[in-house]
Order: sequence, then C-alpha cells, then structure tokens
Amino acid sequence: MELLFWGLFMGVCRAEENTVLCEMLGSPEVPLLTKKGDITIGGAFSIHSQISKPSFSLTHTPETLTCSRINLREFRFAQTMIFAVEEINNSSTLLPNISVGYKIFDSCGSTLPSTRAVMGLLNGQERTAEKTCSSHSSVHVIIGASESSSTIVMLQICGTFQIPVISHFATCACLSNRKDYPSFFRTIPSDYYQSRALAKLVKYFGWTWVGAVRSDNDYGNNGMATFITAASQEGVCVEYSEAISRTDSSEEVARVIEVIRSGSARVLIAFLAQGEMDILLEEALKQNLTGLQWVGSESWITASHLTTKRYSGILTGSLGFTIKKAKIAGLREFLLQFWETVFGCSFQSRLPGQIQCSGSEKLEDINNPFTDVSQLRISNNVYKAVYAIAHAMHNLLNCGQSAKIVKHLQDVNFTLQSGERVYFDENGDPSAMYELVNWQRNQAGDIIFVAVGSYDASLPNESQLAVNEINITWKPLSVCSESCPPGFRQAAIKGKPICCFSCIACAAGEISNSNMCLLCPLECWSDEDRSHCVPKVIEFLSFGETMGGLLAAFSLFGASLTLAVSCVFFRFRHTPLVKASNSELSFLLLFSLTLCFLCSLTFIGQPTEWSCMLRHTAFGASFALCMSCILAKTITVVIAFKATRPAKTVPQCSAALQRTSVLSFTLLQLLICVLWLIFAPPFPYKNTVHATEKIILECNLGSPLGFWAVLGYIGLLSLLCFILAFLSRKLPDNFNEAKFITFSMLIFCAVWVTFIPAYVSSPGKFTVAVEIFAILASSFGLFFSIFAPKCYILLVKPERNTKRHMMGRNH
Repeated sequence: MELLFWGLFMGVCRAEENTVLCEMLGSPEVPLLTKKGDITIGGAFSIHSQISKPSFSLTHTPETLTCSRINLREFRFAQTMIFAVEEINNSSTLLPNISVGYKIFDSCGSTLPSTRAVMGLLNGQERTAEKTCSSHSSVHVIIGASESSSTIVMLQICGTFQIPVISHFATCACLSNRKDYPSFFRTIPSDYYQSRALAKLVKYFGWTWVGAVRSDNDYGNNGMATFITAASQEGVCVEYSEAISRTDSSEEVARVIEVIRSGSARVLIAFLAQGEMDILLEEALKQNLTGLQWVGSESWITASHLTTKRYSGILTGSLGFTIKKAKIAGLREFLLQFWETVFGCSFQSRLPGQIQCSGSEKLEDINNPFTDVSQLRISNNVYKAVYAIAHAMHNLLNCGQSAKIVKHLQDVNFTLQSGERVYFDENGDPSAMYELVNWQRNQAGDIIFVAVGSYDASLPNESQLAVNEINITWKPLSVCSESCPPGFRQAAIKGKPICCFSCIACAAGEISNSNMCLLCPLECWSDEDRSHCVPKVIEFLSFGETMGGLLAAFSLFGASLTLAVSCVFFRFRHTPLVKASNSELSFLLLFSLTLCFLCSLTFIGQPTEWSCMLRHTAFGASFALCMSCILAKTITVVIAFKATRPAKTVPQCSAALQRTSVLSFTLLQLLICVLWLIFAPPFPYKNTVHATEKIILECNLGSPLGFWAVLGYIGLLSLLCFILAFLSRKLPDNFNEAKFITFSMLIFCAVWVTFIPAYVSSPGKFTVAVEIFAILASSFGLFFSIFAPKCYILLVKPERNTKRHMMGRNH
C-alpha cells in the first residue's frame, strides 16, 4: 500500500482548479496541498509517521530530512479539512462571497519537520527548481498538529505573531496554560481529564497493580504524570513506568518489553502516540508478549490499522477512552472522489471522455484507514476546527472591527448539522466527554470497537464514570497482594508500595474494614469472622439456666421447710419443749428464716432498678431480724439460768427484754438501709470491663460503704450471739439450747467469712451465685442447727417432751 501511494504522489502533479498535488511529498519543506483564497487556513498533519535521523557534522552540510511510512489515517484528516473548506465555500450563509483557501504541510510526526512546516505556513516559502522563494503566502489560522510536542513547537513560533493554532489531536494538559499559550485552542479534551478517567477505570475493575509505558515526549510524560498522581489518590500503584521514543534503538525498545514481561502486573497502561505504539508492538511480537490487559490512551485506542490479525493476539480486549464517534455527511463520497481524480477514472457508469475504473484500483471495497469513515472521531475534530475558524472569521468580518481572531475564536458557540455543539472554555478546551471502548471480535473474527461505558468530567466525581461490565469479555486480576479475607487488616511491607501488603488478623472485638481494623462499639463485639459487629451477649443469673433454677429451688425448699417447722411448732405449742424454747421468739425466728430463704430469689433474674434496691435491703433486714431473734433467745437463756431474782419476775423481764432487743437491733439495720437507699442506692449496671466479649448485667452497689455496713452489722450481731452462746455452754445438758446456737453461729460465721474472698474474685453472674449460696448456706445452717434437734424430739421422741426431762435430773 505504501508503494502504491508513493508512486501515486511521486507522479506528475494533477491540477484541478487551484488544487495541486506536489511532487515532493517526501519533504516537509513544501506544502502537500494548497488552494488560494481570501482567507487561508494552514494545516499540519503527520502524513508520514517516520523520519530519518540526520547526521550532524561541523564539516558537512546537514542532510535533508526524509519522511517515510505513509499514515493513511492522517492523510484522511487532511482530506477532511479540505472537505470542510469546500463545504464552507459552497455555503451561502457562512462567509458568503468570501473564498477560503488552505495550505497543508506534512509535519512527519516530529518536532523538527513541524518547525519547518510552520515556517513554511507563516512566510509562504516554497522550493522551486532554482531553490528560491517564488511567492509569499500567509495564513490566518493553523490547524494541527497531531502530536503535543509538535504543537508546542508550532505555538512557540506562531505565538510571536499571535496566529491562532487549533489542534485536533494534541491533548497535553500543559497546553491549557493560557499564560504560555494564549492563542491555542483544541477540539479534543485535555489529557488532564483522560488521565484521571484512566485512573478511575483501573480502580473500578480492582486493578490496583499496573505497569505503565509512555511516549518520551510532552504528550506521554505529562499524561503519565497526571495518571500516576490520580492513580495514587485512587489507591492504585504503578509497578514500573517506562518511556520510549520512536527514535530509540531497537535494544532500548527490547529492554522496555523485557521490563513489561518480567513485571507481575497483568494490566499495562499504554500512554503512547501512534509512532511509539507501532514500534512497541513490533518488539512485543518478536518477544511473544501476550496475556496482558492493555489500557490505552485516545491516541491509538481507535487506530484501525492496529486491529489486523498481526496484532490481535496482543491487543484483543484492550480498553481505553476516546471521544465519541460522529458522522460527517458526504465525506466518504468525497474521499472516493479524490481517488477517482488521482486514478483518472470513475466509479460511475462510463461517461463521455472518462475512463471506467477497472476494479484493481477501486478502493471502495478495500478496507484501509483512508476510506474507513465508520469511526470518525479525530476526523470530526478536524471538521469542527475548520468550522470554528469559519464562524470566528464570519463574526470578525461582520463586526467590522480590527479585533484579533483569537478573541472571536474564544467566543464561538455554534451547532453542527449533526447536532453537536462546539465551543471553547476559558483555556481553549472543549468539554471533556469520553467514550469507553473495548476491542472485541465479531462473528467474522475481526476486531471491532465496542462502546462499553462513558466518562463525563462535568458530572459529580462519583458519577463521572459509567461502565457496562456485561459487554466486557475479559477482566483479569492485577494486584500486588490478594485482598485480605474478612477479619484481617493490611500491614505495609517495608520497602514496598502501599498496594503490596501482608494480612494480619484483627484483635478480638475488632472488625476488618477496608485495610484496617476498627474497634466495635462498647455494647457490640466482633463475630467469628471478625467482619461484623454484633450485639454482645448479655449475661445475668436467670431462672431459666441450670444454676439459677437450682438456687431458686433450694430457696423455695428452705422456705417450705421453715413453714413446715412452723406448723409443727404450732401443733405442739403447748408442749414443754416449745414453751421452753420461747415460742414467741421461735415463731419470729422461723418467719425471719423464711424471709432469708425467699430474699435470695430477688438476686435471680434481670437486674432492674427496683430489684437492685430490694435484694440488698431485703437481705440486710431479713438477716438482721434473724440475728436479733437469736441474740434475744441467747440473752433470755443466760438470764433464765443466771438470774438471782424470784422466778416469777424472770419471765416478765425476759419477755420485755427480748421484744425490745429484737425491735432495736432490727430497726438499727433498717436505719442503715434507709440511709443507703437515700444517699447512694444500688442501681442496674452494664459491666463491660470485667469481660470484654459480653455485657454483665449486675447491680452496682451505689455505695460500697452502705453494703459493707449492712453486712458488717449482721456480722456484729452474729459475733455477739456466738460470744453469749459460748458463755452459756455449761448450762444443764437436757436443755442446753446455747450449744446449738453456738454451733449455728460457727457455721454462719464460717460461711460469710468464706463469702468475702469468693464474692470479690467471682466473675460475672457467679458473683451473684456466690452471694445466693452464702445466704442459703447460712440460712440452712441456722435452721438445721437450731430447729432440727427440737423437731426430732417433737416428732420422733415425744417421750422426751416433758417438763421433767426439760429440767434435767441434776436440777
């Protein structure tokens, strides 16, 4: 194909009106296509994609630059510019009675030919046989170039003369700097947005570990710098970032491919111009580089010449952003007409004086980038640039002012026939809207570009990227470290990027969230996977569990026994044994023991405000009454057997004394409880300190002093009982109740002395269980020590229940 075009262009120049195809296409020093007009638009396109390296010497004249490898896509851009100019010239509303001409140079995709091209556009120099300037032809506006570096070179020269440059394909974000490039405009969005869109894309697919290769020029370096910055903000790491130039040696390109091959990243961000992409792919074919997900920039992602079978094994599945495609009515016919003119034949039926095209030169059915108008994206940018110039010149001429065209270009705002709106922002850029394309195979096995999403920079950040994953055929995994499973957090590895990490298990009570462990709220705990916080288990001694049920059963059993004994005593209330035991105190003691057994029930169940206050005060009052009765009984025994007064006065004094002592001792305990409830009453409390994985519902004492005062008072009464009973141990054997009281007090004191360390050290609900056990054990100890011997006589040995037996033989 290249030989075909080379022979075509090196033939005799054909003239049609003012259009000239010049012989010396291989030289960037002369215009490729020209047409005179009242307004002249300059153009610079990379008709050739390669340029020879001149040898510089101080002793010889530098060699002439030689361009090679025709780029049919770029040649279509040039023809699109001519097509738009012709449309404007035929328009009766836009620039009427004013002809528009053009002068198009070949920039060869390099900065040095671009410099010569822009000089030719500005001063009109054309090479003739005598190598002298034959004319002077200035341009009003320049369209081009296709590369950012070439465009920058052109702007550095044009900026001096304030001649605007509109680029259709230069995307470097640096060109948006109005301070450095005040007369620059473009019809393609800045790479600032494309780079950020690419970063969002790789983040969307979870590709946090990517490789990168770029063109070693303004386009690649600026674009990649923006991408790396945006990628780091998205949590994406770049394993390597290599740069290549189309002038690099084959060894350097091979080294870059080796870096890509040896990397662990399965996704490659290729921010390359077409020239560098072609070179990289050739070396990739040599080294059989496959298995990568390519993510490309708009420079090559819709380049149809890369969709051949030669590269399909490498590039199938590629993703990238490009501007939306458009349709330009009449362009395909214009392109075919151009070739008919070149070949001197016609595709129509034979007309007089015309040669019928034989078919071998018929390009209508040949799939090549020049005649392919199915993906008009950059061509549409050229089309918009020409119309933007026409509208600006139209407004300039209508105003009748001497204002510069730059101002009118800045203010253009019009709509094409296709419905697309054209305008520039304050930086000379268009709106940033992209189409996400994926390289897929159709049923015939050919590569086609399938739209699978979009990116609109004008939308809120979270809504800018939209992807239709259903249409994407292949999505590899590309991470440095696998995501941590639930319950683990990421830990950075020294000397590695943040995307490379190890996984460390979260501690108990923590859950994994993204890359860290978060502590659950105070009333929650982590589940088994440590991925969710769940409410903590609430623990308290309940009636439903085994321990609570057994303690409640023993409590009711003890209360039932006391009631049964009360009935027995009531049945035998007139017998000598009951009378000798002081029936009034005995019934009061049985009643207090019943309360002692029943008060333990208040310790079982979920603590509430009332139950917390009741359990401790009921316990204190019940045991104070019990100890008061036993103390009164002990005092009565001592008085009865130690008294020196007449026998009749002893019972009267004893009855009054016992009632007074019981009432006094009990009221004193009640006073302590009332003061406790008034100033610092117990209250329900969620204990999350003792056990971190559960909540212990317990009763906070409110005032520990109050609790220990109540308990200490009971201990004081029991100690007095023990002392008096011990002193009365030598009373007559047959009626020595004091020794039973002594024994009961020994049991009582042993239980409560043991209770103190057990109470302090028991965790959770076992603290309550220990307290209940102490209550029941001491109650049963008192009950059986005092009443078991009497019930034995009353029920089993009734013959001993006589006054004589009670008084004893010695008496």
